[in-house]
Amino acid sequence: MPRVCKFTGRKTSAGNTYTHRGKAKYLGGVGTKITGKTKRKFRPNIQKVTAVIDGSVQRVKVSTKAMRMGLVIKPLKRRYGYTAEQNAAVEQS
Repeated sequence: MPRVCKFTGRKTSAGNTYTHRGKAKYLGGVGTKITGKTKRKFRPNIQKVTAVIDGSVQRVKVSTKAMRMGLVIKPLKRRYGYTAEQNAAVEQS
């Protein structure tokens, strides 16, 4: 299963790391030069979470950004917190 958020679609993206050499001009040098570029990965903070999706409880991969935005609805920890109809829906899944 890939590292992709179910709600926001965030996934691993690519970029570069730059290696510098020299002293910055504002510190009295002649400026910094780039001496190397290396590929790197930007990985989103993806968590496996139990969430309510379309009335059923499922384990999904979700970014923490989606959790903070309120896109993830987590199920209640105890059955008596649900109404009778919701209990029936949870037991079916």
